[in-house]
Amino acid sequence: MTDLRNDPAIIALSETGAALARRIQTVLHAGEVFGLEGRVADCDRAFSKVAAILHDVFAAGRPIIGICATGILIRTLAPFLISKENDPPVLAVAEDASVVVPLLGGHHGANVLATRLADALGGVAALTTASDVTLRVPLDAPPVGWRLRETADYKRVAAELLAGASARIIVEAGPIPEWLLELPQAADAPITVLVSERTDAKADLVYAPQTVVLGVGCERLAEESEVWDLVERSLAKANIAREAIACVTSIALKAAEPAIHGVARRLGVPARFFDAARLERETPRLKNPSDLVYRETGCHGVAEGAALAGVGTGGELILPKQRSQRATCALARSSEIVDPKLIGRARGSLAIVGIGPGAPAARTHEVEAAIRAATDLVGYKLYLDLLGPLAEHKARHGYELGEEEMRVRIALGLAAEGRDVALVCSGDAGIYAMATLVFELIEREGNADWARVAITGLPGVSAMQTAAARIGAPLGHDFCAISLSDLLTPWEAIEQRLLAAAAGDFVVAFYNPVSQRRRTQLAAAKEILLRHRPSDTPVVLARNLGREGETVTVVALRDLKVEDVDMLTLVIVGSSATRAVARPDGGVWVYTPRGYAKKMDAGKGAA
Repeated sequence: MTDLRNDPAIIALSETGAALARRIQTVLHAGEVFGLEGRVADCDRAFSKVAAILHDVFAAGRPIIGICATGILIRTLAPFLISKENDPPVLAVAEDASVVVPLLGGHHGANVLATRLADALGGVAALTTASDVTLRVPLDAPPVGWRLRETADYKRVAAELLAGASARIIVEAGPIPEWLLELPQAADAPITVLVSERTDAKADLVYAPQTVVLGVGCERLAEESEVWDLVERSLAKANIAREAIACVTSIALKAAEPAIHGVARRLGVPARFFDAARLERETPRLKNPSDLVYRETGCHGVAEGAALAGVGTGGELILPKQRSQRATCALARSSEIVDPKLIGRARGSLAIVGIGPGAPAARTHEVEAAIRAATDLVGYKLYLDLLGPLAEHKARHGYELGEEEMRVRIALGLAAEGRDVALVCSGDAGIYAMATLVFELIEREGNADWARVAITGLPGVSAMQTAAARIGAPLGHDFCAISLSDLLTPWEAIEQRLLAAAAGDFVVAFYNPVSQRRRTQLAAAKEILLRHRPSDTPVVLARNLGREGETVTVVALRDLKVEDVDMLTLVIVGSSATRAVARPDGGVWVYTPRGYAKKMDAGKGAA
């Protein structure tokens, strides 16, 4: 089944379609509405060419919900189809919501998604997948909690069942799969469908119930190959199919161990973690309690304890601790399907994202995907508001200006609890924003739980990039950025940097140029730069970039006035080579040449 965190792209070609797209977004608590320029005003992202946007989202593997004719989707995507195993779900929805048609990916989520949408919108799901329609069972895509063994001869069995054959269903392990009981059955049927956790199970179709939990312990930075070899040997010894594993579990101390996550990826299941106190409660059930392990971890057994904690009080240990040189593992079984989301906690993640100057069009796809995947959003209240629909159905933790350290502490704390957090910053998170404070706090506090969080930094469009693009190319040659705020950096250090930038003839982008309290720094910076570059050097003043009231103006360095600048303004001062060129519409372009003219002149001379 498709994971809807791989966010659906909902394509609207009209205002009526856009209204339906918003309804679909509400039903799914997910999805990004793409609207055709000139026809759709209410959308998350506008596009000008239908074919281009369909190609882009299809290539990205995102489910597509097109509120349009099926022919548009078929003709556009046909050249790009690869295989039923690789193509993402594609659905067509009538503008009046009367029909939902899954065109591709029926057994990868499209059929289920179509049924869900049709039920919610009052329409009909036009399913055409034979096994779903005739047998009412998606044999190659069983419900969550059961997995079809890779060796299963699905196509032959499906064809025979569709031709009228019956099946004999045998359940060796796990709860009775009610969904299989929809198949036509007979005691002497030629087709055998077996539900078993055994590696050596043989039948026409074999489904493994995910009732087994793999507990793993390892030394710091143990090789994944060693841990995987131990797991494979242990599964073989216990005669447990890898498809029967519901999740990999361990102690929270190991939440960042690459080998454990590597094993989970190989098995195609989540990794979940328990604190030492929870594992210690399993001591009476351990086969191999260890005082040495207790002294090192705070519990008497990691592998056995984690496996047992995963299956709960009704489960049992089926393979005690197995060892390799640097790792241990154990297996435990539950009588019910194990839902990993309900046990332990995941390794939390923190995405440090830059949303650019504020407008949705300036955000990268990567940043938007991280925000959609997040359970929690942390940031300055205004920045969270700028996210619009992206922030819906998320836990929001908004703070005021000046509460930067609190924001980071909250973000790290939530992630350490196993949540997926996005720390939202304007511009680029690594340029005068929150990214540096994340790593500073981790180092300063020595909090091991914070250090184990999976941290990803995602770039955004910085204010200086946006300002430069608006006016031309002032950053086209060597440049630097300097914050004029002395709240965190002594003015003496800022002054030394200004002197160096002036002497080096760098284009300079000034962040935090003035505030209500700070009125002298920009004037001082102007005087320093005037000693080293012409008084008519172009200065770009960019205010409210990407937001309502945006202005970008150009003045000469000699005419730069403190009263024309505020904290919402970015100031770019050109180098001695920076040029201002008049535009036909009365404005100017500003650029800093790199020397191409000299290169061309040299080429002419050589000729």
